[in-house]
Amino acid sequence: MPPNRRGQNGIGARRRWIWVGAAIVLAVILFASFASRDDSVPVTVAMASRSTIRSVISTNGKIEPILNFEAHAPIGTTVKRVLVKEGEHVRKGQLLVELDSANAQSDAARALAGVRASQADMSALESGGTHEEVLSLDAELSKARVDYDTAQHNLEALKRLEQTGAASPGEVRAAQSQVDTAAAQLKLLQSKQTERYSRPEVTRVQAQKSQAESAYSAAEDVLRQLVIRAPFSGTVYSLPVKQGAYVNPGDLIVQQADLSKVRVRAFVDEPDIARLAPGQRIEVTWDAMPGRVWTGMVTTIPAAVTQLGTRNVGQTTCTVSNEDFKLLPNINVGVSIIAAEHENVLTIPREALRQDDSVPYVYRIVNGELHRENIQTSISNLTSVEVTHGLPDNAQVAVASTNNKPLHDNLSVRVVH
Repeated sequence: MPPNRRGQNGIGARRRWIWVGAAIVLAVILFASFASRDDSVPVTVAMASRSTIRSVISTNGKIEPILNFEAHAPIGTTVKRVLVKEGEHVRKGQLLVELDSANAQSDAARALAGVRASQADMSALESGGTHEEVLSLDAELSKARVDYDTAQHNLEALKRLEQTGAASPGEVRAAQSQVDTAAAQLKLLQSKQTERYSRPEVTRVQAQKSQAESAYSAAEDVLRQLVIRAPFSGTVYSLPVKQGAYVNPGDLIVQQADLSKVRVRAFVDEPDIARLAPGQRIEVTWDAMPGRVWTGMVTTIPAAVTQLGTRNVGQTTCTVSNEDFKLLPNINVGVSIIAAEHENVLTIPREALRQDDSVPYVYRIVNGELHRENIQTSISNLTSVEVTHGLPDNAQVAVASTNNKPLHDNLSVRVVH
């Protein structure tokens, strides 16, 4: 064989060995890759740990004064003086606002005159007439008594004379007639003295007296309402009028309250009403004062459900201390009602809890595998669940897979953080 032919065969053999070697290396790499492949599912986990858990009813509420005073204009008039400012603390009896009373004083004077006139009529009714009428009637009564006595005396004298024949029977009858006439006149005048007025007249006079006294009492009440004083020590929280302004009857003049304690009216959604009980702790927050919490206890349980916008709610109340007067009437607040609170109990994240036919369970991680553990639970909230049985302290439980694969019993997993 020629020399160049032998050289070409040697080169070809070397190339074949190179390709064989490359194939072997690739096979080794692929085998190593498949041998090292991990089929475990990546999951996030949580630890069962001891803590305090609270079941909370979260809602909204409104602040109301407990001891409250409102003054309204009793008549149409002008504001004469305003002696306080909104937000000012006032003492009991302090003058707050004075309204113009000129017309009211005139009305009161007329009403007083009506009372006095009715009193005079009543006095006349009780005494049988005016003073002049009483004097005239007394004089007539005196004369009638004299006339009666004289006629009676004449009759008795004529009856004695008739027995001796000195007087005729006709004279006696005439004397008896005079006695009867005098007696009738005396009786009439006596009845005038005691029963001068008929029952309807008496009723009318009494009614007029009552009406006049009521009118005067109303006029006096209006006068008192025109001078507005603080009925107790507290805070002026609403003062919608200014000096010199005109107010209509019924217009609000001033509102004052004792704000050292206030009432919180909370609006609880219908599904949560059954969880309420007297004495439950209430925590109140206000967006205007972040971080500040006022506390109280449930004092009333809703007796009915009412419509509030699109919600069906029951209303519960509590009293909170407000010594620094920060909570103001009519503000909207956040309300958290602690329906239950357990301390030093085993808890897990709510996301780790699963249910199968109403049986709660978790996937506990043991040696890289999931093991289903049926558990018993107690109270829960939006983030945590209390575990009362079926799980030891510090147990590691799966929350969810990070690749969206479903979890099941005996599944191989690896923890990711």
